[in-house]
Amino acid sequence: MSESLSLPAGPMGAWPELQPGWVWLCGAGPGDPGLLTLHAVNALRQADTVVYDALVEEAILDWAPQAERIYAGKRGGKPSAKQRDISLRLVDLAKAGKRVLRLKGGDPFVFGRGGEEAQTLIQRGVPVRIIPGISAGIGGLAYAGIPVTHRDVNQSVTFVTGHDQSGATPQSLNWKAIAEGAQVLVIYMGMKHVDQIATALLEAGRPADEPAAVVCAATTRDQKVLETTLGRMVADIAAAELEPPAILCIGRSVLMRQVLDWQGLMAGEAPRNLDPLNRGRPAEVS
Repeated sequence: MSESLSLPAGPMGAWPELQPGWVWLCGAGPGDPGLLTLHAVNALRQADTVVYDALVEEAILDWAPQAERIYAGKRGGKPSAKQRDISLRLVDLAKAGKRVLRLKGGDPFVFGRGGEEAQTLIQRGVPVRIIPGISAGIGGLAYAGIPVTHRDVNQSVTFVTGHDQSGATPQSLNWKAIAEGAQVLVIYMGMKHVDQIATALLEAGRPADEPAAVVCAATTRDQKVLETTLGRMVADIAAAELEPPAILCIGRSVLMRQVLDWQGLMAGEAPRNLDPLNRGRPAEVS
């Protein structure tokens, strides 16, 4: 793969050069290598060392055949590197004159601890560049045919994490306020505590029949999508034996998968419902 892709001329001239002693914090997107940005590919081609997370696809690393690979994945319930050790390892590599690419799944600044790592580097005099990536809460749902915003459903979307620094359900979140105010709710890393999250939302008044979806291994060959409701979500996840990584989505935009399951359409399936929101008029009519 590394031999098959060459970058076109940059829109502003030459592509940025990853200099020795620098660390570029880069989002690798939700999984599909095709969702990498050109800046990410440019970085992969130059790096001496790639420090990568658990959710970075192996095919993405193949674009950096010249680089040393250092695994720094953190997965709930499994032995993982400590965040302090990861951050300080990046400092050491940069101080040794390496051209370092820190490759993180999704976007490094969306529940990715990229802010912590960048701050550590800057505090220790290491120059950084930030390369955003497509976040799983947007790109992963899009691959499932679920738009996070739709004019007939929502004018806002709420993103939350399913666990805090301790690994528990975030106590700082006001689930009652979220239940009352979130038109569409997207939950990252919520599988471990899905029972507690669903119970909190239901107790706060969220309707049990509200559409919900679970997208596992989003954008990869192993992607699985479960369409359910908030009230049935916990039981349906268990029945389907779904496992993380997964994105949870709660809201009426989930219904749009009935018409927008583009991967199903590519496989020859017919749309299940051309008007899942019951608008009663063509989509182009306001």
